[in-house]
Amino acid sequence: MNYATIKKTDVANGPGIRVSLFVSGCTHRCKGCFNSEAWDFDYGRPYTPETEEEILEALAPGHIRGLSLLGGEPMEPENRGTVLSLVKTVRLRYPQKDIWCYTGYHYENDLLGGPEEVTQLLSLIDVLVDGEFIEEQKNLRLAFRGSENQRLIDVQESLRQGRTVCL
Repeated sequence: MNYATIKKTDVANGPGIRVSLFVSGCTHRCKGCFNSEAWDFDYGRPYTPETEEEILEALAPGHIRGLSLLGGEPMEPENRGTVLSLVKTVRLRYPQKDIWCYTGYHYENDLLGGPEEVTQLLSLIDVLVDGEFIEEQKNLRLAFRGSENQRLIDVQESLRQGRTVCL
Protein backbone atom coordinates (compact mmCIF):
# COMPACT_ATOMS: atom_id res chain seq x y z
CA MET A 1 0.00 0.00 0.00
CA ASN A 2 1.08 3.55 -0.64
CA TYR A 3 0.06 6.59 1.33
CA ALA A 4 -0.33 10.21 0.33
CA THR A 5 0.45 11.90 3.64
CA ILE A 6 0.42 11.69 7.41
CA LYS A 7 -0.92 14.68 9.34
CA LYS A 8 0.31 14.58 12.92
CA THR A 9 -1.87 17.41 14.28
CA ASP A 10 -5.13 17.26 12.31
CA VAL A 11 -8.20 19.04 13.70
CA ALA A 12 -10.46 18.68 10.64
CA ASN A 13 -11.08 14.94 10.43
CA GLY A 14 -12.60 14.05 13.77
CA PRO A 15 -12.83 15.59 17.23
CA GLY A 16 -9.78 16.89 19.04
CA ILE A 17 -6.23 16.78 17.80
CA ARG A 18 -5.65 13.67 15.72
CA VAL A 19 -3.13 11.82 13.64
CA SER A 20 -4.50 11.26 10.13
CA LEU A 21 -3.26 8.76 7.57
CA PHE A 22 -4.27 9.46 3.98
CA VAL A 23 -3.89 6.22 2.03
CA SER A 24 -3.47 6.10 -1.75
CA GLY A 25 -5.88 4.45 -4.14
CA CYS A 26 -9.59 5.01 -4.68
CA THR A 27 -11.95 3.62 -7.29
CA HIS A 28 -14.90 5.87 -6.33
CA ARG A 29 -13.43 8.93 -8.09
CA CYS A 30 -16.05 11.30 -6.68
CA LYS A 31 -16.64 14.47 -8.68
CA GLY A 32 -15.20 17.40 -6.71
CA CYS A 33 -13.01 15.21 -4.47
CA PHE A 34 -10.62 17.32 -2.37
CA ASN A 35 -7.89 14.69 -2.69
CA SER A 36 -8.13 13.42 -6.27
CA GLU A 37 -4.35 12.97 -6.59
CA ALA A 38 -4.69 10.10 -4.09
CA TRP A 39 -7.00 8.14 -6.43
CA ASP A 40 -3.87 6.57 -7.94
CA PHE A 41 -2.76 3.51 -5.97
CA ASP A 42 0.87 4.34 -6.84
CA TYR A 43 0.66 7.93 -5.56
CA GLY A 44 2.80 8.96 -2.60
CA ARG A 45 5.19 6.73 -0.75
CA PRO A 46 5.22 3.05 0.16
CA TYR A 47 3.80 2.26 3.60
CA THR A 48 6.58 0.53 5.54
CA PRO A 49 7.17 -0.65 9.11
CA GLU A 50 8.94 2.68 9.64
CA THR A 51 5.81 4.51 8.47
CA GLU A 52 3.73 2.59 10.98
CA GLU A 53 6.17 3.39 13.78
CA GLU A 54 6.04 7.08 12.82
CA ILE A 55 2.23 7.00 13.15
CA LEU A 56 2.40 5.14 16.47
CA GLU A 57 4.91 7.62 17.88
CA ALA A 58 2.76 10.54 16.74
CA LEU A 59 -0.21 9.01 18.62
CA ALA A 60 1.72 8.76 21.91
CA PRO A 61 1.17 12.24 23.42
CA GLY A 62 -1.78 12.56 25.78
CA HIS A 63 -3.24 15.51 23.85
CA ILE A 64 -3.70 13.36 20.71
CA ARG A 65 -7.26 12.06 20.80
CA GLY A 66 -7.03 9.43 18.09
CA LEU A 67 -6.36 8.21 14.59
CA SER A 68 -8.28 9.10 11.44
CA LEU A 69 -8.01 7.00 8.28
CA LEU A 70 -8.77 8.71 4.98
CA GLY A 71 -7.75 8.57 1.40
CA GLY A 72 -7.85 7.67 -1.22
CA GLU A 73 -9.94 4.88 0.22
CA PRO A 74 -8.94 2.87 3.32
CA MET A 75 -11.55 0.19 2.53
CA GLU A 76 -10.28 -0.62 -0.97
CA PRO A 77 -9.36 -4.32 -1.16
CA GLU A 78 -5.75 -3.34 -1.92
CA ASN A 79 -5.52 -1.28 1.29
CA ARG A 80 -7.56 -3.27 3.83
CA GLY A 81 -4.84 -5.62 5.03
CA THR A 82 -2.35 -2.88 5.85
CA VAL A 83 -5.01 -0.65 7.39
CA LEU A 84 -6.24 -3.57 9.51
CA SER A 85 -2.72 -4.30 10.75
CA LEU A 86 -2.26 -0.65 11.76
CA VAL A 87 -5.64 -0.47 13.50
CA LYS A 88 -4.95 -3.67 15.47
CA THR A 89 -1.63 -2.27 16.65
CA VAL A 90 -3.18 1.09 17.60
CA ARG A 91 -5.89 -0.70 19.61
CA LEU A 92 -3.28 -2.72 21.50
CA ARG A 93 -0.89 0.14 22.16
CA TYR A 94 -3.41 2.95 22.69
CA PRO A 95 -6.77 1.46 23.79
CA GLN A 96 -7.89 4.89 25.05
CA LYS A 97 -7.55 6.54 21.60
CA ASP A 98 -10.49 6.57 19.20
CA ILE A 99 -10.32 5.53 15.57
CA TRP A 100 -12.28 7.20 12.77
CA CYS A 101 -12.43 5.92 9.21
CA TYR A 102 -13.66 7.82 6.16
CA THR A 103 -14.96 5.69 3.31
CA GLY A 104 -16.91 6.17 0.12
CA TYR A 105 -18.48 2.77 0.69
CA HIS A 106 -21.95 2.54 2.21
CA TYR A 107 -22.04 0.91 5.66
CA GLU A 108 -25.10 -1.33 5.25
CA ASN A 109 -24.84 -2.12 1.53
CA ASP A 110 -21.10 -2.49 1.03
CA LEU A 111 -19.38 -3.19 4.35
CA LEU A 112 -21.67 -5.12 6.72
CA GLY A 113 -21.42 -8.82 6.02
CA GLY A 114 -18.44 -8.17 3.76
CA PRO A 115 -15.07 -9.92 3.65
CA GLU A 116 -13.39 -10.93 6.90
CA GLU A 117 -10.90 -8.04 6.76
CA VAL A 118 -13.80 -5.57 6.60
CA THR A 119 -15.61 -7.30 9.47
CA GLN A 120 -12.44 -7.11 11.57
CA LEU A 121 -11.91 -3.45 10.69
CA LEU A 122 -15.48 -2.59 11.69
CA SER A 123 -14.96 -4.37 15.01
CA LEU A 124 -12.07 -1.99 15.77
CA ILE A 125 -13.34 1.35 14.39
CA ASP A 126 -15.25 3.79 16.60
CA VAL A 127 -16.71 6.11 13.96
CA LEU A 128 -17.23 5.48 10.27
CA VAL A 129 -17.96 8.39 7.96
CA ASP A 130 -19.62 6.60 5.05
CA GLY A 131 -20.79 7.44 1.57
CA GLU A 132 -19.25 8.93 -1.51
CA PHE A 133 -18.74 12.68 -1.63
CA ILE A 134 -21.55 14.15 -3.74
CA GLU A 135 -20.60 17.59 -5.00
CA GLU A 136 -24.23 18.64 -5.44
CA GLN A 137 -24.80 17.92 -1.72
CA LYS A 138 -21.64 19.68 -0.55
CA ASN A 139 -22.21 21.55 2.71
CA LEU A 140 -19.31 23.33 4.40
CA ARG A 141 -21.27 23.66 7.66
CA LEU A 142 -21.36 19.93 8.31
CA ALA A 143 -19.07 18.67 11.05
CA PHE A 144 -16.41 16.19 9.88
CA ARG A 145 -17.95 15.43 6.49
CA GLY A 146 -18.25 17.06 3.10
CA SER A 147 -21.68 16.26 1.71
CA GLU A 148 -25.13 15.81 3.21
CA ASN A 149 -25.43 12.14 2.22
CA GLN A 150 -22.45 11.18 4.38
CA ARG A 151 -23.14 9.87 7.87
CA LEU A 152 -21.18 9.73 11.11
CA ILE A 153 -21.84 6.18 12.29
CA ASP A 154 -21.12 4.95 15.82
CA VAL A 155 -19.84 1.59 14.63
CA GLN A 156 -19.57 -0.20 17.98
CA GLU A 157 -23.07 0.83 19.08
CA SER A 158 -24.41 -0.09 15.63
CA LEU A 159 -22.87 -3.55 15.90
CA ARG A 160 -24.27 -4.01 19.44
CA GLN A 161 -27.78 -2.93 18.48
CA GLY A 162 -27.88 -4.59 15.09
CA ARG A 163 -28.99 -1.32 13.46
CA THR A 164 -27.21 1.78 12.23
CA VAL A 165 -26.68 4.35 14.97
CA CYS A 166 -25.61 7.78 13.73
CA LEU A 167 -23.98 10.47 15.85
